[in-house]
Amino acid sequence: MVYIHAWQEYQDAAEALYTKSPTTTRYCVKWRSSEGKLVLKITDNTTCIKFKTYSSIFLNRFEALNLSLMEKMQNRRKVEPPAANPEPVAASTPSGADPVVAAATSSATPAAGGAPAAGGVKKKKPKKKK
Repeated sequence: MVYIHAWQEYQDAAEALYTKSPTTTRYCVKWRSSEGKLVLKITDNTTCIKFKTYSSIFLNRFEALNLSLMEKMQNRRKVEPPAANPEPVAASTPSGADPVVAAATSSATPAAGGAPAAGGVKKKKPKKKK
């Protein structure tokens, strides 16, 4: 077991170890609140790399490493937003249709009749005191 003291070295080594053998690599996180210690460990049964810190500064970096490893474990990559089309798409109504009727039948309108939006639950009225 090797403790690496520099964060960037640990992150590079952890990602390289996972890339080398993704099926056998295990990643473990230990947090001891009594000591305020965070220990990260990644191993592939032959190589074991550990990182230990008492500083809360590393939490953002730790979160970024987790996100990176989880994306690799799920075999997903960050999706780039599609480029905007230069020609605008005009929302038009069919010829002869009334624009008011077309707007009323649109699926983008919220639920009517006082029903809660987005599947919420209606609150019960409190009982009257006697």
